[in-house]
Amino acid sequence: MVTPAIIPNIIGRLTGRTPVSPDSIAELTEHMSACRFPSKHKLVEEGSAHGLAYFIEKGMTRSYWVVEGEEITTSFSTEGTLVFSMDELYYGLPSEEYVETVETVEAYAIPLSALRHAVTVKLDLAVWWSLIHQDEYRRLHRSHKERLALPAAERYAAFEQQQPEACRRARLADIASYLGITPSTLSRIRRARLSTQ
Repeated sequence: MVTPAIIPNIIGRLTGRTPVSPDSIAELTEHMSACRFPSKHKLVEEGSAHGLAYFIEKGMTRSYWVVEGEEITTSFSTEGTLVFSMDELYYGLPSEEYVETVETVEAYAIPLSALRHAVTVKLDLAVWWSLIHQDEYRRLHRSHKERLALPAAERYAAFEQQQPEACRRARLADIASYLGITPSTLSRIRRARLSTQ
């Protein structure tokens, strides 16, 4: 059985923005099962529907699309966050993106049906659900604006401030893809920043 004591990162993130009652946490944990995935494992795959979401207790993932054979990174997720296929959860469609582990990940899977039910019947979970979606919308909005308006070095500086863990742990090529620049450009930016520190 999954108890709050064994998932401190998940509980910390779950209750960090808004109060969530122990009863509501139990509504989630009673449906969770522990999983461990190696680096480069695909939790979500384009064209597939797995029926699960994953709370990340330890480790990091990245989400990406494949466009004309090239992987385009769209986001990074770290400890305490929830990853799932938006297409599957909201529209009942196979995923249009991939979610892949960047490093070994300890996660807790929950059936999408149980997650949907919990955020429907528990008001505090509904508030939490709304807040995480607002935060993600804001992140997407900011990243689109930065891609259009900021020079590459400023985009990287903003990314470094907003997502320091991803900056420290993700592959250079994945960060470059997220920022819409080449790995060699990102490498030059990082070298220049190090030389001025």
